[in-house]
Amino acid sequence: MSKVSSILSKIGVSKVRLAKYLGVSRQMLYNYLALDSLEDWPSEKATRLLQLLEVKSEKELYKLNIDGEYIVKIDNKLNEGVKVALSGSNIIDLKGFNRKEVEVITDIVSILKDKLREDHTKDTYNTFVYLYHYLQSMETNKELKYLLAFISKLMGFTEPKEFIYNSEQQFNFEAIIFSAFMLYSKGGASRSKLSDTHKRFVAEINRKHEEKLSRTQELTAVKEQALKELGYATLTEDNGKEVLEKIAEIQSRGA
Repeated sequence: MSKVSSILSKIGVSKVRLAKYLGVSRQMLYNYLALDSLEDWPSEKATRLLQLLEVKSEKELYKLNIDGEYIVKIDNKLNEGVKVALSGSNIIDLKGFNRKEVEVITDIVSILKDKLREDHTKDTYNTFVYLYHYLQSMETNKELKYLLAFISKLMGFTEPKEFIYNSEQQFNFEAIIFSAFMLYSKGGASRSKLSDTHKRFVAEINRKHEEKLSRTQELTAVKEQALKELGYATLTEDNGKEVLEKIAEIQSRGA
């Protein structure tokens, strides 16, 4: 596939733009370009690439006359194709987002689709479920954002001295997490110490679950009391505001 890479380079088409045009992640595009022939590509993606380059087969790539007019034509087609891909309603409604926001959303969705397409195992699915839970929890704990920054730096995507959140807290967090990573990779902690630490971890989670359950039960009891005092059987759209005000009143009594 060196011919395709060579043509893309001559035209000035970046891997990022082509990936968006084809509707795949950059990593998936690199995987495609590493294949020996377009015949090894998914037929839909190979056809779309040939249409972009205005040839009917891979053999015609070797006969292309790449001049200024051809480059402008391909660039215009690419721009139009990327616009269509970024506004694709088959993913989600992207109205109201700016270009950078649209790009990061489509990049994330493309990677998720690629990974699931490659690997339909429960491990992949469960990993994405955990990722979903992580995203749901982002606003509950600032350290979750620090952890994402740490991983980005560790994998070489971000400069190690970049701090876009609270610099002091992020610095301290990254130093501590790195120490933990090194300890884990070198096996420097004894099994007994790790076992004790994990027991505390489990106990803390159970404590939070119990607190959440207790709060839920308390709110349920207060709601039932409010309904009873107001003479309602159930909570509805019509009486919702009144019931909420009564709940607040009941809670204030015990303050």
